[in-house]
Amino acid sequence: MLQAEQILNERYQLKRKLGQNAGRQTWLAEDIGVSPSESVVVKLLAFGGEVQWDDLKLFEREAQVLKQLNHPRIPKYRDYFSIDERTLWFGLVQEYIPGISLKEQLNQGKRFSQKQIHKIAVDILKILEFLHQLNPAVLHRDIKPSNLIWGEDDEVYLVDFGAVQDRAAKEGATFTVVGTYGYAPMEQFGGRAIPASDLYALGATLIHLLTGTAPGDLPQRNLCICFEDRVTLNPRVINWIKKLTEPAPEKRFKSATEALSALKSGRELNPHPKGRGIPVELGFQTTASTIVNNNSGQGNLFDNSVPIPDEIQGWNWGAFFLPHIWAISNQVWIGLFAFVPIIGTVMGFVLAAKGNEWAWKSRRWHSIEQFKDHQKSWTKVGLFIGIPMVWLPALYTLLSLF
Repeated sequence: MLQAEQILNERYQLKRKLGQNAGRQTWLAEDIGVSPSESVVVKLLAFGGEVQWDDLKLFEREAQVLKQLNHPRIPKYRDYFSIDERTLWFGLVQEYIPGISLKEQLNQGKRFSQKQIHKIAVDILKILEFLHQLNPAVLHRDIKPSNLIWGEDDEVYLVDFGAVQDRAAKEGATFTVVGTYGYAPMEQFGGRAIPASDLYALGATLIHLLTGTAPGDLPQRNLCICFEDRVTLNPRVINWIKKLTEPAPEKRFKSATEALSALKSGRELNPHPKGRGIPVELGFQTTASTIVNNNSGQGNLFDNSVPIPDEIQGWNWGAFFLPHIWAISNQVWIGLFAFVPIIGTVMGFVLAAKGNEWAWKSRRWHSIEQFKDHQKSWTKVGLFIGIPMVWLPALYTLLSLF
């Protein structure tokens, strides 16, 4: 049984287990065979039991492919070995990338900004450009948030080539079917992965980062992932992501280069038949107020790092006129202090000033328009009910004190 501080292959001292599943373990280790010692990642496969020949072939293929790759955003190959300690273990050693996976960030409740989404898309498309232009093309086949690392150097890395394919699919050829449900397209589960399959996985990953919901848990219509109502984005950006995740491979961008060009230039081809061939502006090039990540409902009222859409900032009259009931409707529970005499008057002013920000953070909204309509309704209710029922008696009470 492997344990921390154990030394493998007379060189790699295990430090901390990073992950484990059937017959596989991933460790952070120290390479004590170099001076000074260096941190590395050791992936281990226990042959036998649930791990069969197909798994070993994929593991060996990962090592062979990594050995040939040289890209600054892909962990570098270091070593490959086997040890026999009651169980036959195969080990793959690769460069350690200090950072945190996008999956971990999602689990921590992070919502990605427009700028971050744009950077992730560009960085991964550049990596895919490199991989797909190799001869033969290298397909990752398992792009998802857990396999993307946001490094401490603020660069995005693509890791875990355990599902890699480095041979073109030929008629009659058979390949091990790999991929993750929700991120892998249909043709990949049919054993016919192509470069556009990685583009689909990237698009599904961006949808997860934008919505906070795994693509496999989102509704579908005609096999298309339905996410538009969960984000507040320029419609043209939505079309760009939709094109990445078209169920039919021939309807996606033909290559990472084409997708990157559309993204960088701010233009894409209109996906609708009537507009075929007509270039339209792509919203990633617009100002921050034009395209806003729907980060509502994250819950921390006092986290100033969470961006608030410009369109909703300002004085909230509904919260001012009816602070008690408004707080309940908008799930701003700190507003319940409005029920406390004297404090309630002060809370009315506080909610008026901070109400929009707090309501955006406290409750999940489908869109900015839904949020604005909701607040407008409360303004009308406040004018007709709040003034006569709350503020006139409060004003009378204050005047009576003098």
